[in-house]
Amino acid sequence: MTVASFYRDRRVLVTGLTGFKGVWLAQWLERLGAHVTGLALEPTAAMSAGWPGMLERFRCALGDICDAALVRRVVTLTEPELIFHLAAQALVRRSYQVPVETFATNVLGTVHVLEAARLSSTVRGVVVVTSDKCYENREQEAGYREDDPLGGHDPYSASKACAELVAAAYQRSFGNPLWRVASARAGNVIGGGDWAPDRLVPDFIRSLLAEAPCWIRRPCAVRPWQHVLEPLSGYLMLGERLVAGDVSFASGWNFGPDPKDAVNVRTLTRLLAVNWPRARFEEAVEPSGPHEARLLRLDSTKAKERLSWRPLLTMPERVAWTTEWYRAWQQTPTSVWDHTERQIAAYEERIRQCPSLAVQWWPESMASSVPQSHAA
Repeated sequence: MTVASFYRDRRVLVTGLTGFKGVWLAQWLERLGAHVTGLALEPTAAMSAGWPGMLERFRCALGDICDAALVRRVVTLTEPELIFHLAAQALVRRSYQVPVETFATNVLGTVHVLEAARLSSTVRGVVVVTSDKCYENREQEAGYREDDPLGGHDPYSASKACAELVAAAYQRSFGNPLWRVASARAGNVIGGGDWAPDRLVPDFIRSLLAEAPCWIRRPCAVRPWQHVLEPLSGYLMLGERLVAGDVSFASGWNFGPDPKDAVNVRTLTRLLAVNWPRARFEEAVEPSGPHEARLLRLDSTKAKERLSWRPLLTMPERVAWTTEWYRAWQQTPTSVWDHTERQIAAYEERIRQCPSLAVQWWPESMASSVPQSHAA
C-alpha cells in the first residue's frame, strides 16, 4: 500500500489541530481522503484571524490534553486507527514562565494520549511529535542522531525529552503487532499561518503589519529551518508504516533539512527581506535573557535510508513559499485555505518528481512514469 492510498477513508485523530502544524496536517489529510477529527484548545485570536473559519472547516473537540477523561472519551467516540499527537506547549521562552504547565502538557498530555490509545480497540499507531530540542545540546557541529542522549537545558526542551521517554516506554511495554508508537523530531519549522509569539517569522509579519522594525535577539543562532510540509510528509509516511504493521518503525525519527540549510537567524532574515523588500530588521542581542541554544542541527540519515524521506525545497524556496502565504492572507484572509491547498499540491508535485519518494506515495505505475531527470 502507498501513502496516498493508505489515508483514503482512514479515521485519523490529530491532537493540537488548532496549532500551526496541526491545521496544515489536517488539511493535507483531508486532501488525501482521510476522515479527520481534532482534539485541541480553542484557537487563539491570532490563529482564528489567520485561519478564518477553522472550527467550521474541521471536526474538532475543544479541550485540554491534560484532561485524561476527555482524551479517553474523544478516542472512544471517534474510533481512530491512527493518532498524530501534536498538542503541546511549544514555546521555549514561555516554558520559563510556565514550567509546570509545560511539563504537564508535554509529558502528562502525552501519557494521556498513549493510555487512551492503548485502551482503544481501534487505534493501531500513534506518532508522537516532539522536537529537535529533545537532545542534550552540546553545541556540536555534527547533527544529532536518534540514538544521541536526550536532555534539555530549558523546561520546554526537557519536557520534550521526557515525552520521548514516555513514547519509548509505551512502545516497549505495550507495543505489539497490532499497536505501535513512534516519535518524530523535526527541525525549526517555518511556513504560512504560524502566529505564535516569540518566533521569528510571525514576529516578522507582525512588525510588517505594524510598520515597525523586527527585533532580532539571536542573530548568530543556527537552526535546522524547514518548511512545514517537509516534516509533515515524514509524519504521514511514518504513520502509514506503523499501521502497516512493521514494528521496526516504532522508534524515534529525525526529520530535518540537509546540513547546508542549517543557517543562522541573520541569514534567514536576509532571505525574508529579499521576498518582502520593505522589511526592516534590527538586532538586539539579549546578554541576560533566558538560555537558548546557539547551535542545533539534525541528522536525518535514518529517515532518508529507511523511509526514503528527504527534504525537497531549497532554503530560498522555503522562505518564498512562507512569504507567499502571508501575502495571500494579507490580500484576502479567506483565501488562505485555497492557497494552502495549492502549496500542498505543489509539494505533492515535488514528490512525484523524486522517483524514490514517488513510489512510496502513489501507485507504481504512476511513479514509474516520472522522468528520471526530474529527481530532486
